[in-house]
Amino acid sequence: MPDLRALSAANAARWVKARATGDATGIARRLVAPAARARYQAVATKTGVPWPLIAAIHEREASQDWGRSLAQGDSWDRRSVHVPAGRGPFASWEAAAVDALVNCPPYAARNADWSIGGALTLLERYNGLGYASRGLPSPYLWAGTDQYIAGKYVRDGVYDPRAVDAQPGCAALLMAMVAIDPTARWSGFAPAPTDRFESPPNPAPPSITHPTNGSIGAFLNRLLASLFKSERKKP
Repeated sequence: MPDLRALSAANAARWVKARATGDATGIARRLVAPAARARYQAVATKTGVPWPLIAAIHEREASQDWGRSLAQGDSWDRRSVHVPAGRGPFASWEAAAVDALVNCPPYAARNADWSIGGALTLLERYNGLGYASRGLPSPYLWAGTDQYIAGKYVRDGVYDPRAVDAQPGCAALLMAMVAIDPTARWSGFAPAPTDRFESPPNPAPPSITHPTNGSIGAFLNRLLASLFKSERKKP
């Protein structure tokens, strides 16, 4: 089994360097919409798992389908057949989500490390540590960023190095969510890479003291500076 502390450090380092390579804005808008956010927050209150992480899991596992469980994407109103199998049926999406986070591996509600590295590593464990065992970034986290190029488990135990995960990973989703809704940060959240995508401050408009390069004003400024320098050199 991979060293989880080392994996958390690696994921934190990747987060700092990561840049989005796709546009997850449309998905992120769905995830942070007030009605959806309220449902995620209700589950967060019962489990202690930050709601943005719940939203990201819901998207990865079920494309935000409210009829499907957070645990594995099966319908929550019947017993699940995919791992974790045998869960349910449940009375609501929320009840199924609480069960997934409290009673199913990796037992997210028991997690104590909500730093960005710890949170990302929890998400990676949610999907499995097969990529970490190979020393590779998990597409479950990093698809849609420059930290991932190719390689995917196409089914249980079968890894295809040429397969590409086209679904945005959790890190890409978190970046996009925070860019839209700053309340998607949690207590251990590190500054998102998207914070560095902000446009630089607008430059000051051209003026007498700061004319546009190549303009007559710039030429006159250089001429005056040269004359002033010559005067200063006189004995």
